[in-house]
Order: sequence, then C-alpha cells, then structure tokens
Amino acid sequence: MTRPYNVLFLCTGNSARSILAEAILNKDGAGRFNAFSAGSFPKGQVHAEALKLLDELGYPSEGFRSKSWDEFAADGAPLLDFVFTVCDNAAGETCPFWPGQPMTAHWGIEDPAAVQGERQPQAFRNAYYALQRRIGLFLSLPFESSDELSLQTRLREIGRTGDQDAA
Repeated sequence: MTRPYNVLFLCTGNSARSILAEAILNKDGAGRFNAFSAGSFPKGQVHAEALKLLDELGYPSEGFRSKSWDEFAADGAPLLDFVFTVCDNAAGETCPFWPGQPMTAHWGIEDPAAVQGERQPQAFRNAYYALQRRIGLFLSLPFESSDELSLQTRLREIGRTGDQDAA
C-alpha cells in the first residue's frame, strides 16, 4: 500500500470514545494510519474529560471537534479503509455509503460520559485502556499478507475482546 490506511471511528455523539480512538491511532499508528472520528448525532463539542485524559497521557488534545459522519460520505472525503463503531447505538444505525468500500467491525466500549460524578474520570480511563488494547491488536495485524476474509474475521475478533472493565 502506498498511502497510509484511513480509519474512521464512529459513535453516536462523537464526544468521547471515538475521539479517544482517533487520538490513540493517530499517535500509535503514525505514518501508517490516518485516524478520524465522527458521530451519527454529534454533540457539537468534545467531552472535557476526554481532552483532559488525552492531555494527561501525553496525547495531543487540541484540534478535536465533534462532527457528523456525513462529512466522510461527502464528495472529496478521504477514501476509507476501515470503519469501526465504538458504541452500540452507532452499530445499530444505518450508516452512509463510505467511499473506498472499507472493512467494518464493531468494537463496542461502555460510554464513559454516561457515568456521573467522581467515578467518571475512571470510566474514561477504562474506555481509553480498552481502546488502546484493541488498537494495539489492530496495529499488529499483518495487513499486507492477509486476505480480505481473514482480515475481516480478525477485526471482528478484536471487537469481542472482553476488556471493557479492565484498566
């Protein structure tokens, strides 16, 4: 492959989980991947706790915005190689047509923004660590030497790793 793989992470609000996944893949997959995030019903702003956590963990925390998935189905959008839903609601929605006919998988992560009060920072950390593990597995896949069917199977297996509660 001559260009980096383009990966879109989807969630309903595009304010927490998909933003975390975008940041992780852009840093850990630098040069090999371009990560993006979007939502079916974007909140319009990134959750403050997501930005705080990214900053604490040494990730860039500026430039993120909550945006509609329609941006990635429009003319001129990047050709997508992979699309991952990271929340159960977005997985059940009818998605737009994605340019590039990407491989898709569901990597559901519990919503840290739904946790209120003093437990919320830990919920964001749990979501981060679950996404980091899955993205690490994704980065270790032999993309160039795998056929499409076996790669698709492995992408779905990554989404079934039972690590949402681990941190």
